[in-house]
Amino acid sequence: MRTPLIAGNWKMNGSTELVEAFGQAFSSAALPNSLEAAIFPPYPYLGAARAAFAETPLALGAQTLNPHPAGAHTGEVSGPMLREFGVQYALVGHSERRQLYRESDEQVHERLLAALEVDIVPVLCVGESLAERDAGNTLSVVLHQVGYVMSRLGPAQRERVIIAYEPVWAIGTGRTATPEQAQEVMAGIRAYLSEFDRGLADGLRLLYGGSMNAGNAAELLAQPDIDGGLVGGASLKVDDFLAICQSAG
Repeated sequence: MRTPLIAGNWKMNGSTELVEAFGQAFSSAALPNSLEAAIFPPYPYLGAARAAFAETPLALGAQTLNPHPAGAHTGEVSGPMLREFGVQYALVGHSERRQLYRESDEQVHERLLAALEVDIVPVLCVGESLAERDAGNTLSVVLHQVGYVMSRLGPAQRERVIIAYEPVWAIGTGRTATPEQAQEVMAGIRAYLSEFDRGLADGLRLLYGGSMNAGNAAELLAQPDIDGGLVGGASLKVDDFLAICQSAG
């Protein structure tokens, strides 16, 4: 059985007050026993979040990391630094990193390797634009992004990866892929992974992102190949994020 993961990506949002609110709410929250939950705050809040989440089921994630362990990279944060703060997960290849900061497939791959090097679980983000979907290229685009990374990893490395499918046209727009659309892509990813190894395909967790919220989470999470969610805007609202976590039971 694949353990569901609900991951909240705060992007460039948040405050110490919000960190404390999540810590207080989740310290007494009733969550499904089989669920993992994580918050990915901006870097400045990692210390406060580590303290606030200490007595809660919430794990810590980072929104990206630099491929290098140290050096002259002003403004960057490395994997070893994140490990010092107890970070367990790191996003790599989020569409906003690919589009706004021009991260290439190779750079995404390098960041994923940097996470694995320090025992941080990489969450590989993949997804198509609206133009690519309208052209009927969804699976080819998504499987290229998956394949570029997974084909360059060894079997043991592949097993440590989580993949998050986020249709770019549904991120922050309020539009959401239908459960059937999301499931179709997830099933395509899992079928592709079976080309490497059937056990890998059966065991690797696939998350759906793209305007998942308290109202649509249960129906999305009920799909057979969706093992959790990468939640954006709704993860900034304590009650909404809690409701999404509870719907994953």
